[in-house]
Amino acid sequence: MNSKYDVVENLRKAVLDLDADRVRAVAADAVRLGVDPIQAIEDGLSQGVRTIGDKFAAGEAFLTELVMAGEAMKAGVEVFRPMILQRKLQRKSTAIVVIGTVRGDIHDIGKNIVAVMLEAAGFEVNDLGVDVSPEKFVEKTKESRAQIVGMSALLTVTTPEQKNTIDAMEKAGIRRSVKVAVGGAAVTTEWAREIGAEGFSDNAVDAVELFKKLLAS
Repeated sequence: MNSKYDVVENLRKAVLDLDADRVRAVAADAVRLGVDPIQAIEDGLSQGVRTIGDKFAAGEAFLTELVMAGEAMKAGVEVFRPMILQRKLQRKSTAIVVIGTVRGDIHDIGKNIVAVMLEAAGFEVNDLGVDVSPEKFVEKTKESRAQIVGMSALLTVTTPEQKNTIDAMEKAGIRRSVKVAVGGAAVTTEWAREIGAEGFSDNAVDAVELFKKLLAS
């Protein structure tokens, strides 16, 4: 029988091999062995995606490989999702979050993973999906009384929508009562600073820590 360490390592390797079916099978083994789902995601799935991401940044991997690695990770996260949600039910919500991919952008793999991991960390997550207008962000933030708004943008041409959403929050009079975190492949620390966002993260694992810090600040 595989040890818990072996299973986590096999998850990483399956992502590196871009094999979503094997990821699902290994994730099921992890559940059966009682592996902590967050450890499996952070030390297994995320590490695999990070490696592919680093190769892509260095020109050693294609965009299609990066997308396939993301899909493989997503397949594993879905297997762990029931365990994560059960854990969430056993603890009180830490804070309320609104999250979504900005208007004009339909990419959601990273955003979905962040949402699941925030739920596992105890946050109440309102996931607006993709192609979300500034007005929808504002409306849901008001309705849910969220403390943090997270916006993702994978495409460079959609990053201005993050600024447009912050401007809409200012206009609606809610900007001072909420922290804003931005992320996505097209987003940088400099851009986050330029538009006045309180936080930036370029991966799902660090995003959870960022949200915790924003909540405490």
